[in-house]
Amino acid sequence: MDKFIEKAAALTEALPFIQQFRGETVVVKLGGSIMEHEDGYSRIMQDIAFMECVGLLPVVVHGGGKAISRSMKAANIAPNFVHGLRVTDDATTRVVEQVLNHEVNPRLVEIIQRFHGKARGIHGEDILRVDKLTGEDPKTNTPFDWGYVGKINQVDIEPILAYLRSDIVPVITPLGRGADGHLYNINADDAATAIACALNARKLVFLTDVPGLLLDPEDKASLISSLHLGEVNELIKRGVITGGMLPKIKGMMGAVQSGIKKVHIIDASMPHSLLLELFTNEGVGTEITE
Repeated sequence: MDKFIEKAAALTEALPFIQQFRGETVVVKLGGSIMEHEDGYSRIMQDIAFMECVGLLPVVVHGGGKAISRSMKAANIAPNFVHGLRVTDDATTRVVEQVLNHEVNPRLVEIIQRFHGKARGIHGEDILRVDKLTGEDPKTNTPFDWGYVGKINQVDIEPILAYLRSDIVPVITPLGRGADGHLYNINADDAATAIACALNARKLVFLTDVPGLLLDPEDKASLISSLHLGEVNELIKRGVITGGMLPKIKGMMGAVQSGIKKVHIIDASMPHSLLLELFTNEGVGTEITE
């Protein structure tokens, strides 16, 4: 009997969150090592189907990660990264487009449909307009050249809204089209943030390889559940937020400053972490609010 009571308690705990977020847009960015394990990302797609079923409006933005690297290796193209971003020449662009648009994207759509959700893929270059990403090494003042890597300057939200109005989950690749007509690769975190801001989303969720923001990176029990922008700046000054977490946290801050009420970072490897973060009192990751 106790297990049935526990199940009922879980449902009643979720009810006010479902009521609060019903009809609201939630952008979910999926990437990292979870993309290597179908059972893991299948659970996430099941969570997405659940969200749509109870009245939320989920939008998925995904990367390709190691699948791109494997395809490049098969094509005898050596990977090259500068400051964490993949240098993308013509040959690399062809591989990235094939993997994202024609392998990963259809697979994610198929899994949502397997859980009786409606989903359709959107090739990012059909809705994202970009400028060529530029940068400069602060130590040498020499420019970086990432090739065909773009920075979003415009999001055409109409195709996304058309799907959402029809109760269809849009699944979007992080690719864009430049003014020169060329296809550009886009950092998936940046694509998700730009899309969430353009949609005026209620929430933006980053599914990652870490539990969230930890006071002590070696201690998962030091997870910080909730932070305001001012507190984040203080942690950056203190050196608590460093390394690979720093650009992700800064991106989350930018999203909040652009009007998104809450931005979350959660561990994709935890079963149903997306539902636990959105529909329980305590959550399982870190949220940043204004």
